[in-house]
Amino acid sequence: MSLGGQQLLEYLEKLPGTAFRRLYQSPATALAIFRRMLSYHAKVIVRGLLYMPDPLPLPTLDIWFPPEAGGKIHRDRTIAALRSLHILQVSSPGKDRTQEIQITASFKKGLQLAFEGGGEDGSFGVPSSLPVDPTIDIGYLDKYARKKWDDILHYVVNSLGVQSSSEGVSGPKASVKELLLAGRLVERRPDTRTGIGITQAGFTFLLQESNAQVWTLLLLWLEAADHAADSGMDSIDMLSFLFMLSSLELGTAYDTSALTETRRNMLPSLVDFGLIYFPRDTRQFFPTRLATTLTSTASALRTVSSAFTAATANASGEPGTTTSASGATPADKTGTSKGIIIETNYRIYAYTTSPLQIAVLALFCQLNMRFPNMVSGRLTRDSIRQAIGFGITADQIISYLHAHAHQQMVRETTVTGKPVLPPTVVDQIRLWQLENERMQTTAGFLFKDFESTEEYAALSRYAEEIGVLVWKNDKRQLFFASKHEQLRDYLKSRKKGE
Repeated sequence: MSLGGQQLLEYLEKLPGTAFRRLYQSPATALAIFRRMLSYHAKVIVRGLLYMPDPLPLPTLDIWFPPEAGGKIHRDRTIAALRSLHILQVSSPGKDRTQEIQITASFKKGLQLAFEGGGEDGSFGVPSSLPVDPTIDIGYLDKYARKKWDDILHYVVNSLGVQSSSEGVSGPKASVKELLLAGRLVERRPDTRTGIGITQAGFTFLLQESNAQVWTLLLLWLEAADHAADSGMDSIDMLSFLFMLSSLELGTAYDTSALTETRRNMLPSLVDFGLIYFPRDTRQFFPTRLATTLTSTASALRTVSSAFTAATANASGEPGTTTSASGATPADKTGTSKGIIIETNYRIYAYTTSPLQIAVLALFCQLNMRFPNMVSGRLTRDSIRQAIGFGITADQIISYLHAHAHQQMVRETTVTGKPVLPPTVVDQIRLWQLENERMQTTAGFLFKDFESTEEYAALSRYAEEIGVLVWKNDKRQLFFASKHEQLRDYLKSRKKGE
């Protein structure tokens, strides 16, 4: 299961049974859960039980799980996964009766309708009967979605004050920025040029493939709707609508009048995310590739890795190299991608012209020179420590460099058996992080030599209450505070009161 699927699974497992019953009323939702959330063996069980009129004795499943396929342990894990999604019911064990399993009634009905094509009108969207603008084709929608999503990624990168701006980058809407702040992908930092800064979770978000990024943001949107009582939106209906969007056809116009008022109110937010294109003054909406691949294993848009390939290929003008509608290049499919070369002297050469990729590198690398199809720089103690100060870990930096290593380095590893990244560089990045973790200096004031234990207890407690206490030792009656003015005034007033 992909990272995006894992995030969605964790969210779904927290929902109560009543929420699942509502979700499975939509055939599109039942089909999406079946396609995206279930393992191969889980799908085998569901398909085998879907049209059975009676429950199946549990021991019968042992035939489907031979010892070489994991046996009883794998069977029990598969059943537990299905039960967590309220897809499977298991009868209680009894002394004289065998346990039985069956598909829950709500999921069974929903999936059967999806397979057979039944259900209410519009459960898989209603295509628009109005004339469609011929300029709105798949290529146009991909470009639109890419622009919207790049605006979000640029905002996260620019939260470090790194200039990653390129032509056409306008930034996301205020509502999207608030979601990023609420999800702690970025945080407010008054001491920075932009007023915000990236977090460790934000850097992880940047390194995810686009489908996982989309689900990260959508789940934050659902959680925000849960906490906002006056939003007028129901998170279960929102989730069901997202599953419906994933079943729509890319490039087809759909009728907004077939949607409920609540779902029509969701469209502006989905436009901000780039999942929907909504032409002005029309009753049509177009799902983009970000929406139609929500429950698919296909990548929604170009990943960080393939961006290196595409940017390099487009810049070098290699013959026969073209970019497809999905943002991928033939090099993506053949595996002949470019990437990052790192030397034992900590020098880095990255073959890319993408401003976004260059900005990501600048988070932990001191960039020195830029060429038509390449940037060069160096990993330094200061650049790594700056990244660690932003919450980026050494392991994340190493994983990024490993994932985007140049094919020449990968081929050399295959031949020689040596690591992809130079061990000296990997060890040094970790050592630079340990330096930062081993000791941290804090300016402040040491308070000692109190007249009584009561005076020490009162002053240290007050320092903790106002948030200036850094460290204390009750046994030696010492404490260290970052500020002293309020403590001084408090001590004076306390002595006057005595």
